[in-house]
Amino acid sequence: MNAKISEIFKSIQGEGVYQGESQVFIRFYGCNLRCSFCDTKLDFYTEKTVEETFKQICSFENFASVSLTGGEPLLNWKFIKLLAPRLSEIGKPVHLETNGILYNNLKEVINCIDVVAMDFKFPSSTGLCELWKEHREFLRIASQKEVFIKTVIGKNTTNEDVFESIRILKELKADIPFILQPENPYESFLQPKLKYFENIYKDKNINVKILPQLHKVLGVK
Repeated sequence: MNAKISEIFKSIQGEGVYQGESQVFIRFYGCNLRCSFCDTKLDFYTEKTVEETFKQICSFENFASVSLTGGEPLLNWKFIKLLAPRLSEIGKPVHLETNGILYNNLKEVINCIDVVAMDFKFPSSTGLCELWKEHREFLRIASQKEVFIKTVIGKNTTNEDVFESIRILKELKADIPFILQPENPYESFLQPKLKYFENIYKDKNINVKILPQLHKVLGVK
């Protein structure tokens, strides 16, 4: 079993509730979406076996967990299904960073994933079509494990998308952490919009935080 992997590296987690944690990242090549704000332009990969990937992960020291990222890692769910149990055997929790669309693939691996970091792809932010149905089903499955949601807030993000995301969260009746992530941490004009949206979520009793991408602020990978 091979997968196209762009890189394997150790760094700090820059996003979400595990921000600052030391992780080994496996960056899978390829994605099923093309968001307008995407900052991960992958144009190279190496085909690796599960064993080669596992050995490379084990070559790193002093890290807390392993992050499966991309691209979209769930395009490689068969590979993940073989790799993740190996990581659990050495006591390394497996974090899945995903665009939250491929719910059928998630079903296949949810039992061997510890943490799901799921994106909400707001149409107004991404320039894509509506994906609410997919997000709703994906989140229902992801809620079997620890899960948190991230969404990118940009100049075009609308109130309508914010309220639709709230409706989905209320349907699940779960206290899921919800991260508002500025498209660019250096664009000060986004701050009032972020605070405005944060207040909307708080008024609806959503567990919300504004968290810029820490790795960009610190200038690390």
